[in-house]
Amino acid sequence: MPERDDPQVVGRRVQQLRTEQGLTQRQLAEPAYTPAYISTLEAGRVRASDEALRHIAGRLGVAFEELAVGRPAHLATALRLRLAEAQRALADGDCEDAATRYTGLLAEAETHGLLAEQATALLGLGETALQAGELERAREHFERAEERLAGESLPARVPAVRGRAVSHYLAGELRYAVYLLESALDELNRGGLHDPDALLLLYAGVIGPYMDMGAHARAAQAAEFALALAPQVADPALVARMHRSVARTLLAEGRLAEADASLAKAAELNRQLQLRTELANCHWMRGYVCAQNGELDRAEAELRQALAMLSQTRAALYRSQAAVELADVLHRRGESAEAAELLNGVLGDFSSERGAVHAAAAHRLLGIIAEDARDTEAAEEHYVRALSLLERAGAAGDLADLCRLLGDL
Repeated sequence: MPERDDPQVVGRRVQQLRTEQGLTQRQLAEPAYTPAYISTLEAGRVRASDEALRHIAGRLGVAFEELAVGRPAHLATALRLRLAEAQRALADGDCEDAATRYTGLLAEAETHGLLAEQATALLGLGETALQAGELERAREHFERAEERLAGESLPARVPAVRGRAVSHYLAGELRYAVYLLESALDELNRGGLHDPDALLLLYAGVIGPYMDMGAHARAAQAAEFALALAPQVADPALVARMHRSVARTLLAEGRLAEADASLAKAAELNRQLQLRTELANCHWMRGYVCAQNGELDRAEAELRQALAMLSQTRAALYRSQAAVELADVLHRRGESAEAAELLNGVLGDFSSERGAVHAAAAHRLLGIIAEDARDTEAAEEHYVRALSLLERAGAAGDLADLCRLLGDL
């Protein structure tokens, strides 16, 4: 329990509760203490012992904690239950409801000085902002969560670090995202802090940035570590997210069947947990796997399913990213007009600070479509825009491919 309030604060609290209940100082004091002692205590001129406060709390019918720190009994437990409800709203894709719940919980936790609950609410607000594509706001929430946890061990701070890294990653700042994640991993490993949940969260989180930077070997190593940690992790949602990240490295190595199996595990876990946004992301990745394997019919079905689910969850940035993948499949199937319409419909959701890698992918595909239509001027314009986005993000693999396209043009 936090340190007790000052005697003056405790005294005013005792006096207020006694008055509200219509008790005299004598009635409150008997049989163990005198009215004079209660008077001195209420005036803040004496620091009551724990024994005296427990006696007074019993006479007033309140918890000792409520007198000592002004916190209603079992408040922290009640807040944690409500935080779980907010997490469920977020998992169901209702970002607005989740944000409202987390905001109310944060204010209540701040009123009572509950730092751990404040941090949990801020992490939830960060996740809702990520899903809505509000990356700067997400970053601010994660930074504030990390501040609340400053006195805790690194494993307790890892979710906030990972959240900050993801917000930078989605903004196209790949190198900085990797720096944050690798720094935390180095510190954990150097300090011998073998916390499976924290390590899995970091290894799974660094796979995406590694892949987009073209560092496939490092991504594969991170995936190997993540898979080895999975049996030690109790949180099935975390394991499901890991399987989805690992599938990216398996794809890069051409191990399509294993990637599909990893995604099937993630999808099943998310289905059991009813995590709608994560389940949609699994459909998205499975669509990508199918596309790489040349199964375009199945790829289109999976990606359309992902797009529909993400549209229901209002996960704006993720929805737009899935739309780019679907457009690529449509173009490969000869449906370039629909692909271009889809891409032009989501380009406004991206910027150099928000989904830069997928914005570049959209411009690259629009350039290819324009080149197919012999509109070289429009194709060059799209390629140059994509080039600028990828240079800023440091996505080396995609950048090399784009330079080849632009050179051929």
